[in-house]
Amino acid sequence: MKTDNDVVNIKSWALEDRPREKLLDKGRHILSEAELIAILIGSGSKEETAVELSKRILINVDNNLNELSKLSVQELMKFKGIGEAKAISIVAALELGRRRKEKEAVKRDKIMASKDVYEIMKPLLIDLPHEEFWLLMLNRANFVIKKELISRGGVAGTVVDTKIIFKTAVDNYASSIIICHNHPSGNLKPSDADVKITKAIKEAGKIMEIPLLDHLIVTEDNYYSFGDEGLI
Repeated sequence: MKTDNDVVNIKSWALEDRPREKLLDKGRHILSEAELIAILIGSGSKEETAVELSKRILINVDNNLNELSKLSVQELMKFKGIGEAKAISIVAALELGRRRKEKEAVKRDKIMASKDVYEIMKPLLIDLPHEEFWLLMLNRANFVIKKELISRGGVAGTVVDTKIIFKTAVDNYASSIIICHNHPSGNLKPSDADVKITKAIKEAGKIMEIPLLDHLIVTEDNYYSFGDEGLI
């Protein structure tokens, strides 16, 4: 373990251990993910630099920023050298990145195929450790009028109320709807409950004259479309 005598001024560190200076000198795109995180946390400890600490955190999530973004403040604080303020900085930065993706997705708001739905909903769903059920409401030209969170559940599922779905659709003058939920496990196979609720919403949509166009199950890398599989 290093002693106080081993601790040197940051200006004497190698450039790779001074990510702020590297960013100013060479630009932000040249920095590694560990160096960017090091800028967020600001400092390391007597035992390791901020960059070394950041590398250790990334190794723990297999160098996957999507996995890192799922960690809570409390989970980040389990890493030695990460206090509450540093953990909050990491969570806040990753949330900004998620919201940027969401804003970019809004530009592609006309639904022509199931992939369009996936591109819109992926930023909202891929980092969640629990299931969420969302409703997309469309006008007659298949433009998204509004996205609405219908329910939030646990890791294994969430409760969906058909009456809430169609009240929301009627209140927003939707001509048609698409439903979407995530599987945090990464398993794309629809559960029996997924199939049952899809059939119920499809039948209710016929009565309300607000047809269900599709139901997507979203994971980090892919999606399952009931419509593409001929189940709508």
